[in-house]
Amino acid sequence: MAPLRFSANVSWLFPELPSLPARLRAAGSSGFKAAEVGWPYGEPPEALARTAQEVGLQLVLINTPPGDREKGEMGLGAVPGRQAAFRDGLEQAVVYAKALGCPRIHLMAGRVPQGADRAAVRDEMDTVFLENLRHAAGVLAQENLVRLLEPINTRITDPRYFLDTPQQAAAILEKVGRPNLQLQMDIFHWQIMDGNLTGNIREFLPLVGHVQVAQVPGRGEPGSPGELNFPYLFQLLEDEGYKGFVGCEYQPRGDTVEGLSRLRSYWDKRGRPVWPVRSCALATRLWDGELGIPSLL
Repeated sequence: MAPLRFSANVSWLFPELPSLPARLRAAGSSGFKAAEVGWPYGEPPEALARTAQEVGLQLVLINTPPGDREKGEMGLGAVPGRQAAFRDGLEQAVVYAKALGCPRIHLMAGRVPQGADRAAVRDEMDTVFLENLRHAAGVLAQENLVRLLEPINTRITDPRYFLDTPQQAAAILEKVGRPNLQLQMDIFHWQIMDGNLTGNIREFLPLVGHVQVAQVPGRGEPGSPGELNFPYLFQLLEDEGYKGFVGCEYQPRGDTVEGLSRLRSYWDKRGRPVWPVRSCALATRLWDGELGIPSLL
């Protein structure tokens, strides 16, 4: 069983730094070998690719554009009347993915229209989503790219988001029936919506192409106070044979690098940290127990 591989979501980590290139550099210097970006579209793709290459990072995930944020849009995949905008956004995402060498694109479903009843519009939104996903399947297959669907919880994070459970997402995957469409499992959202993480991970992991993690309910780093036992969950993913990346998509409770030390409880079978510490002096001190955190070596 191979140890898990972690990626830094630089849309969330290193919030004290003002730009994505600066955050990519920080992720590289902190020991990450992979990174993901929610929406990279405010920076030229060539600049992001150059920075990632300079610091030895592989870009592993981006999202499709959200649409018109001023109008409250959060993705367009299932939104009636926005099919043309979805396709334009998909083309832009493909341009960025190719420039960045990024193999995965999260196709954001979007929100139930303001004032609409979810049950009343569900069939129409399902139809639009399936139409857009089938179109995207052909486009991304030509570029050898994987598309991902992520359920986002509607209890806390986004009450109007259309796709909110793994069961709903799995049903859509089955209807589309394309091998380059996979499930994105954010453990934070899955725990809030359904719990039963052990059962759901075992059931749906064969469909999963990417994992993201954060503590519940505060969305802090793994190991921060909350209800999830991450050493158990990491071991479960490993035991079940997950070979993709685990994205660190959380809100640091303080200094980002200091918070990374909380992942120290995940070790490979030889007793070494699989967290790839390289040049970060603070991380080295944390591993050695200098800051009062006992070393597990």
